Amino acid sequence: MSVAFGCNLVVAAASDLLPLEKPLASSISSCSIRFTFGASGMLAEQIRHGADYDVFLAANQKYIDDLIGAGSVDPSSKTLYATGRLGLYSNKSIQWKDLQSVKTLAIANPQHAPYGLAAKQALESQGLWHELQQRIVYGENVRQAFRFAATGNADAAIVAWSLVKDRGASLVPSEWHAPIVQSGAIPKRSRDPEGARKLLRFLLSAEGQKLLAQHGLFPAPSPLQTPPASPVR
Repeated sequence: MSVAFGCNLVVAAASDLLPLEKPLASSISSCSIRFTFGASGMLAEQIRHGADYDVFLAANQKYIDDLIGAGSVDPSSKTLYATGRLGLYSNKSIQWKDLQSVKTLAIANPQHAPYGLAAKQALESQGLWHELQQRIVYGENVRQAFRFAATGNADAAIVAWSLVKDRGASLVPSEWHAPIVQSGAIPKRSRDPEGARKLLRFLLSAEGQKLLAQHGLFPAPSPLQTPPASPVR
């Protein structure tokens, strides 16, 4: 079943949502959706400086809250749509217990990538950060960090579970890092705020939540925050 509504949207999306690009677009009929993927912090800066995105799907609600504070997004549209998890990936069969012996470990840059920050927190929680810090290579986002490991330029990578769940990766315990609460909102410069609002509502629908789960994301904290049908004026 697909959701029918007419819209033409440009979506700024965290890189962990890359596997959802085609499934999400094909699940929404009569709607043209184009995605720009990147680290949440970098996309947030673009929006802060006036980028013409219709929807922002961040990997951490902090970036939505910051943009609300800056007056760059509609606060009534804030939507908690999923929770992310970390995965440890290696094409060399490296497991967590082997990390002390790796020559290089890839993570996304913690300065602007929520999954990079969570990876750092996980390493800190297990007493490995200081030992491995000089061996870490940073990707601009989780997609680049994953590529480092996939191509053999890093021994392993700690990235979004959504990118590696079907690649023999291991799920990192969620208690090792702060929750990765994924949030979306509508930038004030959106050219189609009604279409954008419908997309956010789709993500919270039973069909949307099923789609997210199929691609490695977990439910957002309950209760789900659903944007109103129309902007608050």
